[in-house]
Amino acid sequence: MACSEAQPPRLIVGAEQTDEYLPQLLGKRVAVVTNHSGLVKETHLVDTLRALGVDIEKVLAPEHGFRGDRSDGILITDGKDTQTGLPVVSIYGKTKKPTPAMLHDVEVVVFDIQDVGARFFTYISTLHYVMEACAENDKPLIVLDRPNPNGMYIDGPVLDTAYRSFVGMHPIPVVHGLTIGELARMINGQGWLEKGVQCDLTIIPVKHYTHARSYHLPVKPSPNLPNALAVRLYPSLALFEGTDVSVGRGTYQPFLQFGHPSFEGVFSHSFTPSSIPGMSKYPPHEGEVCYGQSLQNIVFEPHFTLDYLLLVYRDFEKKDEFFKPYFNTLLGQQNTMKQIEEGLSAEEIRSTWQKDLESYKRMRKKYLLYDDFE
Repeated sequence: MACSEAQPPRLIVGAEQTDEYLPQLLGKRVAVVTNHSGLVKETHLVDTLRALGVDIEKVLAPEHGFRGDRSDGILITDGKDTQTGLPVVSIYGKTKKPTPAMLHDVEVVVFDIQDVGARFFTYISTLHYVMEACAENDKPLIVLDRPNPNGMYIDGPVLDTAYRSFVGMHPIPVVHGLTIGELARMINGQGWLEKGVQCDLTIIPVKHYTHARSYHLPVKPSPNLPNALAVRLYPSLALFEGTDVSVGRGTYQPFLQFGHPSFEGVFSHSFTPSSIPGMSKYPPHEGEVCYGQSLQNIVFEPHFTLDYLLLVYRDFEKKDEFFKPYFNTLLGQQNTMKQIEEGLSAEEIRSTWQKDLESYKRMRKKYLLYDDFE
């Protein structure tokens, strides 16, 4: 009888390890920064903590809201959660950084949100501002770490800080190869918070995780990443958001396809974007038939690629209308757009990233909590 390979031990995310952080919460007034992804097995973190006697004063809600059911880019408003009765305070609205007034009645802040490992996914920008606010208001922060589903590689250009924005706040590559806990350590260690302030930071690491280990998320991290393949493709396909090409927002397969109305006769695959409540409101090319490619059946290899972008740019007739200014903001620099317009190949463009990437990789090793993929 053939011997079967031993199964690796089950991953135990930070939120599950209540014995490790509960003593720091009991008897304290607590604010929780979380959304629908903050699960302890099948129970939400907020429900878990309340059942254990933790005094949660409020939830601070990021993009997509506490329950993760708000469309991309929709500003979140303050309110009350209908399931728990807790106050929900927006940190994706008039302000993206918790104010002193938001924190004055709490003694400790807990952060638990599932990231996907791409620099422009806004939950890590929320992490930065929460760390900064905690540092400025003398509040300790506990980060409950989770695996990075794209944590098995590092790729893409390092952000030029001249292009710093809420979709790119740190000089890190597009695919940064860090868990949210490791990134928090880097933000502190590199002095990236305003005026170099330091956050009183505690991280509850994931047990049995390594960067070489594949991880499929138990829930969608945001409304437009419907499955594991979309999460893997997201770093590369998100570049289309800075162009006139649809990446499938307004369909039930976003980040699993791309297309444009002008490609009729060029590609056989088609889709028609429409507004979908809780997913995408007024998506690009709403009501227009877009022709392009479906990637739902590809075998994904862990890498960041420009191939899809270059393929579409080559066949796009009105090239002066292809890029939007947001493309440079998204990619965090201006060189790649110019290189594409000049006709450089993917290999030639990638070669211009390597020096900064190597420097980043050396710096990154100081902040790792887990065995690396190399």
